[in-house]
Parts: sequence; structure tokens; C-alpha cells
Amino acid sequence: MNKPRVRISYPHMVAVGFLLAILLGAVLLSLPVSSNSGKVTPFLDCMFTATSATCVTGLVVVDTFLHWSVFGRVVIITLIQIGGLGFMTLMTGFSMALHRQISLRERTLLKDSFNTPDIGGMVRLTKKILIGTVTVESAGALLFATRLIPKFGFWDGLGRSAFLSISAFCNAGFDLFGDQGAYSSLVSFADDGVMILTASFLILIGGIGFLVWDDVVQHKWHFRKYRLHSKLVLTVTLGITLVTTVLFLLLERNHTNAALPFGQQLLNAFFDSVTPRTAGFNSVDTNALHPASGALTTLLMFVGGSPGSTAGGIKTTTLAVLLICCVSNLFNRSGYNLFRRRLPSEVLVQAVSVAGIQLLLALTGIFLVSAAQPELALTDVIFECFSAIDTVGMTTGVTRDLSSFSRVVIMAMMYCGRLGSLTFAMVFVQRKQKEILRFPEETVSIG
Repeated sequence: MNKPRVRISYPHMVAVGFLLAILLGAVLLSLPVSSNSGKVTPFLDCMFTATSATCVTGLVVVDTFLHWSVFGRVVIITLIQIGGLGFMTLMTGFSMALHRQISLRERTLLKDSFNTPDIGGMVRLTKKILIGTVTVESAGALLFATRLIPKFGFWDGLGRSAFLSISAFCNAGFDLFGDQGAYSSLVSFADDGVMILTASFLILIGGIGFLVWDDVVQHKWHFRKYRLHSKLVLTVTLGITLVTTVLFLLLERNHTNAALPFGQQLLNAFFDSVTPRTAGFNSVDTNALHPASGALTTLLMFVGGSPGSTAGGIKTTTLAVLLICCVSNLFNRSGYNLFRRRLPSEVLVQAVSVAGIQLLLALTGIFLVSAAQPELALTDVIFECFSAIDTVGMTTGVTRDLSSFSRVVIMAMMYCGRLGSLTFAMVFVQRKQKEILRFPEETVSIG
């Protein structure tokens, strides 16, 4: 008698896949050849770095350029690319390269990976994603190279350009500018429009999601023909970017940008509005930001990018659905409508679940780190935990001061953030079962 085949669900496959990639990356980084000193790096530091890279976060306990050798950096950027594109995209790409037929099961997993409603066109969409990724990352590397090759020489400049382009597109936040100042990120290029704008647009393109790419490629500038999803993502992304750019410009004009000309102030404000969603680079000292700017950055980290992208956070569509619900209830409207379409109630339930679970995970991390290290300022712990759960990578500088226990907590949060709060929850629950018994309804007071 044949035993029934056990089919692993998409949440379990993603959870196990990311975990295996992290462990393999940590083992490779622990080799003496991975460090500049030729010595073995403590395994916890390797695990933290591998987790941060695979989960495209950017929090580091050692400077990427100063500590890791060329081999170690190749391991890190490979983990970033895997974490950014996802396992199913890369596996399908290899299958297509080998001219192997893509099974219905694989197409279903791709549908779940891209968070699309339909199974049709998955192979075509995967091809577009892979070609688009190579094209965008190559274009970004070439633009970076115009600045970095004259500064660092051909091969060194080209290597840094490729690394930074992949890291920015995947919203990872890793950089190779430790020789300009340890953990300095893009601070030494704060006045370079090519560097800052290229990084910004790579972050935005990587963060809007693959479905939006497909709409833009297919329908060009005909906005009316886009899916409701794409319309919502582009509208919210543009709105958030414009509003927060103005807010950062006003908040920092007499603070971190006080001595700068208006053009550079605007450039820094724009970058400050883009990088928390969810890249992790910075062009000014994050710890020196105005308190209100720090709070605004935390909110942006919580929102993150868009579904089916390289970014983390609760996603722009979740925020939009929650706001639409609030406005509809405030004006006592029936239903949740936008762009001449009506949202099903299930979408609202899912949005509330995503935001609620994400917030609960963040608060749990804040509690654990604060309990383990009461000497750390609460504001720094809050910033660090939201940065981790939303896979951002920005920090006020406390990452290197974390104890072993706190580092494990932050690693767990980065891992959960990359899986996605809803996917993470689904790993631990059984598939939804049909209700046999329904209890009587009774209301409760809300608000």
C-alpha cells in the first residue's frame, strides 16, 4: 500500500528554505577565508550577518568592508540576491535555463510567492522578473560606476558598484564604504546627486513589487488599464514619498541639514523618505536626526514597501486598506470603494491581521531586548526592533552593543519580517477547516 505523498505548504517551504540559506551562509562566513584577517569569525556574528543578508535587512555587527574578505562579500551579496528575489523565482529561472517543464505544483508555488490571485502566466511573469532584475541592477551598477571607478579604481570601483546596486535594488542596506568611515553607509556621498538618486530609484523600483512591473511593462503609461493593486501601490508610494520628503525637509532644515545648501537639503530629505521603506542606507547620521524625524522614520519602516517585492513592512496596500476602512466608517459609508472598485471584506480582515501581527512581534522584541539590556535607551530599542521586524537595517548605533540574547531576538525578528507576518503565523497553524458548529452571535463595544 502506497503512503500518501506529503505536500509541503508554501509558508513551510519558505520558512525552511530561508533557514537553510541562513545556516549555509553562516557556515561559509565562519571560514577563515571569509574574513580579511584570515581568522575564524565568531559563529553568532556569522549567523547575524547571514540572517541580515538573507532577510535583506542590513543590520550588521561588523563593518562589511573592513571585516569581510572578497569571498565573504560574495557570500553576503549572494544571500542578498536570494533573499530579494526569493527561492521560487531563482529555482524556476534555473529550470527554464535547463529547458525543464514547469509543473502545475511549481506554478502554484510561484503564485503564492508573487502574491498574485491567478495561476496563469506565472512562467512569463518569472521571465520578466529575472530579465528586469538583471537590467535594473546592471543599469544601477553602471551609474554608480561613473562615480566609484574614478574614486577607487576600475576593478574596485566596479565591484563596489555591483554590490551597492544589488543591495539597493533588493532593499538590503549593505554597503562597502567602511574605508570612508566604519558603518558610514552613504554619508560620504550625501552631496552626490548621482549616487543618492540612483540608490533611491533602485530602492523604489525594487520596493513597488513585481506585479506592478508587469502592469507598467504591459500597459506603459495607460494608468486606467492597470490592476487595482498597481494603482493603489503607485498612488500610495508617490503620496508617501512626496509628503514625507516635505516633512523631512522642514524638520531637518535647522538640524542635520542646517549648514547645507537647499539643493542638498532637498536631496537628503528625499533620500530620508525613501530609504526607511525598507533599504536601510543613510546619507546623514541616523542618531543625529530630529526626534520627530526619528518617529517619522519608525512609521515609514513599519509601512515598508509593497506586496510581492523585495521590501518588508506591513506594505503600502495594507496601510491603504486600513485608511480606506477608517474613512468609510468615519463618514458612515457602506462598503470600501476606490478607483471605481469595491474591496471585499476579506481584504480588510487580512490587512488588520498583517498589521496586528507585525505590531505584536515588534512589541515582543522591544520587551525582550529592554528586559535583557535595561541600560539601552528605550527609543533606541524601539527603533532597532522596528528596523529588524520590517527588514530595514537602519540603526541609531546600538546593534554592536547588543548582548548575545538580544542579537538572537533581533535575528528572529529579521527572519519573521522577511517571511511576512501572515506567512509566519501560517507556519504554526493548520489549514483552515470548515466550521461544523456555529455559535450564536453577540456584539461587543468597540472604541
